[in-house]
Amino acid sequence: MRAGVAGSTAAPAVLPLIELRGVGKVYGQGQAAVHALKSVDLTIEKGDFIAVMGPSGSGKSTCMNILGCLDVPSGGSYLFQGVEVNMLALNQRALLRRFYLGFVFQGFNLLNRTSALENVELPLVYRGAPAAERRARARKTLEDVGLKGWEDHTPGELSGGQQQRVAIARALVTDPVVLLADEPTGNLDTACGREIMELLYALNSSLGITIVMVTHELDMAAYSRRTVRFRDGRVETDERNWKGAV
Repeated sequence: MRAGVAGSTAAPAVLPLIELRGVGKVYGQGQAAVHALKSVDLTIEKGDFIAVMGPSGSGKSTCMNILGCLDVPSGGSYLFQGVEVNMLALNQRALLRRFYLGFVFQGFNLLNRTSALENVELPLVYRGAPAAERRARARKTLEDVGLKGWEDHTPGELSGGQQQRVAIARALVTDPVVLLADEPTGNLDTACGREIMELLYALNSSLGITIVMVTHELDMAAYSRRTVRFRDGRVETDERNWKGAV
């Protein structure tokens, strides 16, 4: 990166948190090739809360997989804090996932025979954190998501909404830079879904956590700051949601 003009007092430009530049993704070859993404440009700033929408086959899930380093583009650039992710080795992408990204899934993906506290501790186990530190951080994160007093309950003893809160706590316990949520309210009834969205909205607005969320529900997308709609492998619209939470 070149230095600024001599004598200039202008502050250096702040890089976007995430940038996709002309990203494409092709599955298969020849006549069987499927172009899941077609030259997608997308910028995500620190503190954004983006709802990603679109019909089945529109490319939204493929885009999320690339953002989460679960897949790689066939073309174009993926920049994370200015670093070209496509140039990272497999183990480096795994470290990016482990230290910078948090994941929340529609199906919760909790260990059924393990307490809420132990589920939340798990990412810290993979990091090699000491037991006392793991336990303290997991307790604090469960309290942050409204589950103080539920630490010793297994998933089978929790409601769907409580299970998703445990899953969110597990994603947050490592202090990720970005939280990637794939249909986080898809397995919940309307009331529980709104509770989860209010929690995500509070995490974004109060703590500044950057969130990218796939959803097919307009009322859940209304909690976000931006709605990005995909169609036929391209970004169809990218609009600010000025009304905030509903």
